[in-house]
Amino acid sequence: MQNSKSALRSGRARIQPPFDERMREKTEALRSQEKVRILSLETSCDETAAAIIENGRIIRANIVFSQIDLHALYGGVVPEIASRAHVEACDRVIDEALREADMSFDNIDALAVTCGPGLVGALLTGVSCMKGLSYALDKPLIPVNHIEGHISANFLTHPELEPPFLCLVVSGGHSHLVNVPDYGVYELIGQTMDDAAGEAFDKAARVLSLPYPGGPKLDQLAEEGNPEYLKLPHPHVEGYDYSFSGMKTAFLNSCHTMEMKGEELPKADLAASFRKAVVDSLVGKAKLAAKDTGAKKMAMAGGVSANRLLRREMQAACDSLGIPLYMPEIKLCTDNGAMIGSAAYYRLLRGETAALTLNAMPSLRLV
Repeated sequence: MQNSKSALRSGRARIQPPFDERMREKTEALRSQEKVRILSLETSCDETAAAIIENGRIIRANIVFSQIDLHALYGGVVPEIASRAHVEACDRVIDEALREADMSFDNIDALAVTCGPGLVGALLTGVSCMKGLSYALDKPLIPVNHIEGHISANFLTHPELEPPFLCLVVSGGHSHLVNVPDYGVYELIGQTMDDAAGEAFDKAARVLSLPYPGGPKLDQLAEEGNPEYLKLPHPHVEGYDYSFSGMKTAFLNSCHTMEMKGEELPKADLAASFRKAVVDSLVGKAKLAAKDTGAKKMAMAGGVSANRLLRREMQAACDSLGIPLYMPEIKLCTDNGAMIGSAAYYRLLRGETAALTLNAMPSLRLV
């Protein structure tokens, strides 16, 4: 501070250009830089995650603080609790990421943050944190769509993967079929008309009294059951769209009927039957889209892409079509900061950075 005052008094202090102008200049320089390291933060729901990613493909650090234990008592995510936990954890996961990578802020070229979709309070926590860092460190900030992050997780597991490819995005809030003709370019060709696959799994798990988080618990239990025990309807939806509401309702009614008769629920068989119905629908439409569009590569993304049966059936479908299937490793299927850093790198190459007016966008669409 004393040196700055002396420089001002002597008239030698350099007048900095406005912040936005400096960020544009730095972004342009980074686009041609050989090695770019991005510190990214993900806070869209119930994981506080930070990562350091090099050139969109190499993980230098990946730290995830899960809030599962905080929300288990309530059987689902409580937005207010999630927001407060993010406030407490943001600094900690960033510091841990820097330690894991053996780096300081001086080694970081740019910052990235999830700006949507997600819980508004959770998103605001991350956006505010990274806007403050961007201003304090004088480094560009890249806004990232959470779903784009999930798609980009494939670039970390499979460094050889390049667009174009077709991607099945399946999570608690989304069931999309997305054509990816280039980095950062997306064409939505199919989507759920009602419930998302992950949401349907969670509701079915709740009926079976499985603990939170229900989807993964149902998947685990289904491995022990008979998938032919209960036949569930498959709604006929045109094109490549999905519908899981009728399937879910039929499952709930069957379980309630058995309970009213005093019958014990064969939970493993019911879980296996419901999982098979959902996976058959997901894989069937994905395979049809791949055939019709002539896709040469298929990928999966999102938390539900960790589902054991879905991974097996999608692999079999792609094998039958003679095309490769790309799936993130299990730890990159659920929310993490690494996927945000990967997506951010390709946004940076397109010169897409944020101003300090960036806000949380809980309903942000991919397309």
